[in-house]
Amino acid sequence: MALTIYGIQASRALRPLWAATELGLTFEHVQTDYRQGNSRTSDFLALNPNGRVPVVVDHRPESEGGDIVLWESMACALYIARYHGQADGRSITPATPREDAEALRWSFWTMTEVEKDALTVLMHRLSMPEPQRKPELADQAERRLHVPLRVLETHLAAQQAKGEAHIAADRFTVADLCVASVLLWVRATRTLMDQFPLTSAWLKGCLAREAYQALKKK
Repeated sequence: MALTIYGIQASRALRPLWAATELGLTFEHVQTDYRQGNSRTSDFLALNPNGRVPVVVDHRPESEGGDIVLWESMACALYIARYHGQADGRSITPATPREDAEALRWSFWTMTEVEKDALTVLMHRLSMPEPQRKPELADQAERRLHVPLRVLETHLAAQQAKGEAHIAADRFTVADLCVASVLLWVRATRTLMDQFPLTSAWLKGCLAREAYQALKKK
């Protein structure tokens, strides 16, 4: 079996790319830059009619139903961890029902509670051309982020109290990957992150991982 991942590292495609790299998988990376309209071609729309990256194609034999085409970045990362990793208690793949539940819970939480405001901070602090930025929107987003970041900070404190250094276990799992892939958008906002020292330290550790650093160099 093999994977094809469509997207670019500087997008939500980071999530499946990071998961596949953590697991040491051999995969084909099709550079699909949405900024150049590459996600609006007829060939790409046949894979994802939404016209968004990433798309993951899991090439499976006909005896298993053939190719599986998947979109939505968090779903892609969770799928890769579940079906291409080993539930051995060492990899990013959840090894117990509790770990699997935590991965699902925190991934969905990140999408609903964090991503919109984190993206606003990224765009209006760093990514957009300076004349187009609206600092007041970033300020408002940062204020709203205090609520979910406090939730994560409290969870990490509880994890540490029982000897677990990460979101779902005492090791880095896909749960950490999914949450970190969103929070990295606000890591440069020190006035915000400094108020949540456990979260800040945890995020720094996630982004120092060999797999993430390897992707940054590509």
